[in-house]
Amino acid sequence: MDNIVDALSSAYKEFVAAAANVLEAKELSGAQKTAATDAALENFKQRWELFRVACDQAEEFVESVKQRIGSECLVDEATGSLAGKSGQAATTGLPPISAVRLEQMSKAVRWLVIELQHGGTGGSSAHVHPSVPFDARFPEDAGQ
Repeated sequence: MDNIVDALSSAYKEFVAAAANVLEAKELSGAQKTAATDAALENFKQRWELFRVACDQAEEFVESVKQRIGSECLVDEATGSLAGKSGQAATTGLPPISAVRLEQMSKAVRWLVIELQHGGTGGSSAHVHPSVPFDARFPEDAGQ
């Protein structure tokens, strides 16, 4: 994380310095277009692009951390492991499910989202990816 913050900070400082160089070059040229102002503008554009890339990388990192934290919380909640942490009691009143079952359900939902994003109907199980062995029956439904 420190690397990402450092890269973003450095890109920002270089971007601001490039902006200052453009203003200085314009002032020195009397607001006329010169080779120096063109070079300053080109450098500014490059620094702007590098800053945008650094921002995108930082945003991707934040999103991945948010997903990881959310997944860990979901697994803890679903498997009942929160009950033993820090004296917290399980407040949902739902019985815990296995982490394997949770992962199966998560994969099934991801494949449905992908299918829907690609214009699928999401209603047929024929499009479920074969590497996702998902049993849609709940243990309570086994006798039916």
